[in-house]
Amino acid sequence: MTQQLNTRNLLCPMPVIRTQDRIAEMTEGEILEVVATDPGVKNDIPAWCRINGHKVLDIREEDRDILIRIEVGPAS
Repeated sequence: MTQQLNTRNLLCPMPVIRTQDRIAEMTEGEILEVVATDPGVKNDIPAWCRINGHKVLDIREEDRDILIRIEVGPAS
């Protein structure tokens, strides 16, 4: 099941913090799609995922939106 998290119009570090909070409520293998407008998320969220054992499936841009799909890794 894919969940979506809207972080539009939030600036660093809020999209990462909201992503972290949502993933904490999810289980391994679930997919989270983060929708953001801050271009910094293209670096910040993948870096956070690498550190915390989650997998970025893809990053794409649609108009102003940046969409990042994350597969939740094992609980730490």
